[in-house]
Amino acid sequence: MSKKWITTAWVEGESSRQAHCDAPANTFERELGREGFFGPATQMHHRHPPTAWSRFEGPLKPRAFDTTHFGEFADTPWSARELLSNAHCRMRIWEMRESMEHLARNADGDELLFIHSGAGHLFCDYGHLEVGEGDYVVLPRSTMWRLESAEPMRMLLIEASNSAYQLPDKGLVGHHAIFDPAMLDIPRIDDAFREQQDESEWEVQVKRDGEITRITYPFNPLDAVGWHGDLAPVRINWRDIRPLMSHRYHLPPSAHTTFVANRFVVCTFVPRPFESDPGALKVPFFHNNDDYDEVIFYHQGEFFSRDNIHPGMVTFHPCGFTHGPHPKALQNALEQPAEGTNEVAVMIDTRDALHVSEAAESVEWMEYVDSWKE
Repeated sequence: MSKKWITTAWVEGESSRQAHCDAPANTFERELGREGFFGPATQMHHRHPPTAWSRFEGPLKPRAFDTTHFGEFADTPWSARELLSNAHCRMRIWEMRESMEHLARNADGDELLFIHSGAGHLFCDYGHLEVGEGDYVVLPRSTMWRLESAEPMRMLLIEASNSAYQLPDKGLVGHHAIFDPAMLDIPRIDDAFREQQDESEWEVQVKRDGEITRITYPFNPLDAVGWHGDLAPVRINWRDIRPLMSHRYHLPPSAHTTFVANRFVVCTFVPRPFESDPGALKVPFFHNNDDYDEVIFYHQGEFFSRDNIHPGMVTFHPCGFTHGPHPKALQNALEQPAEGTNEVAVMIDTRDALHVSEAAESVEWMEYVDSWKE
């Protein structure tokens, strides 16, 4: 078990001694932290909300994109609209309206599918897996796969470029916390998988270095009769995630990490009770995350720390500026009319700067930066 030496923590001026609790009256707490909430941090206490800016100019401004405004997509994952990307991570939105008539294979990295709406059947090298709303599906690099569905499926695709998805180290709470690895479902060689095997011509579209190569077979190459090993696609639904909670302390977003890849993490926010201790903060704290860019895809529910955000939207907060809850969320936290959160969202924190695509800019909500104004 890893250990941490007792270190000095300084206190200056009017301050609480416990982070995110018992803040001095009429102050606003701001955390300056390193290593994405894992490193050294300081909590400042301010007279004014740290996001109460009157003007914000330049590339670091917070941005929001409404992906529900995207138009038609082709029935191939390569038609997905790219939103944000860097050398290690690509985020895209895809709506598949008809079943795929070819196989896809991503040779650039692992693919993570989050099913925002719809349901269908995944057929891949390893077998058959039913998928539906709220599912995460991890497809290891170069897996051959296709989706079959009778209704449109809308998905968030997160590519781990030249990387592999892993489960986070859950530390002192143990590896059964958040979700037991036994909850991960794998494809099965079942009747549905055997029935789709045929001798007709099939095309495999392989993406490597951003380019597509087409390989044609005179039979269906998904013709496995069995397999064994410790590499396979996996599925888990957000409803199977049991979030870490503390009734006396507001946990940082990193406590909700679901998957880890090279230089970025994927977290899941699911409904949970509010902190019951009267001195504990009940909304995300203002913070400088000065080592990571932060992206949130809003799946469903009421997003208690954001105003004018609806399912299907994406927010982007580059590292280097203070951000936190909207004024309305702060007021709601004081009144606390509800017993807990009612939101489901996917958060991607990247170590390297993300670049906004032209497609994302075409559906941008330009007034988002002003949504913190009183």
